[in-house]
Amino acid sequence: MKLVVGIGNPGREYLGTRHNVGFEIVERVASRNGLTLEREKRLNARMVRGRIGDEEVALLEPLSYVNRSGPVIARVARERDVAHDDVLIVLDDFHLELGGLRLRAQGSAGGHNGMRSIIAHIGDDLPRLRVGIGTPPPGQAEQFVLTRFRPSERDRIEEAYEDGADCVESWVRLGTGGAMNRHNG
Repeated sequence: MKLVVGIGNPGREYLGTRHNVGFEIVERVASRNGLTLEREKRLNARMVRGRIGDEEVALLEPLSYVNRSGPVIARVARERDVAHDDVLIVLDDFHLELGGLRLRAQGSAGGHNGMRSIIAHIGDDLPRLRVGIGTPPPGQAEQFVLTRFRPSERDRIEEAYEDGADCVESWVRLGTGGAMNRHNG
């Protein structure tokens, strides 16, 4: 089984914010594949199991805040006996240009507190798809990730959501190396 995790913040006040691009992409993948994420109170998450092509997959959105995503993801991976290289984390990155995508097999947190929590609970050997959300003004990163995209940015981020969903589906079918070859520029 493959586990695809979109990270973001729960609640209506965070819908459409830069920090929630992981949720947006996981929801696109679910919709494209006829799957519906449902609340799993026991896990404090939204989740669905299904198939993408021939592969069994679980899509997960932790409902803890981004900075506390690690425990939920670690629990699901452990309970479902999912190997680290079969877990894909989808997250925002303000070090990438708006709409840019970068798939990696492993790495550091790169300054992302959500990824820091995940690494602390699981390790750094997880594939991750980083989605560029644009560059914050100096000293305003924490506030910036909680803002919504400007109208002038909507077309580009919508394109990134579609490209990100394509990349996730490639990762499920082809693995990290195959998806990196196809989607990293």
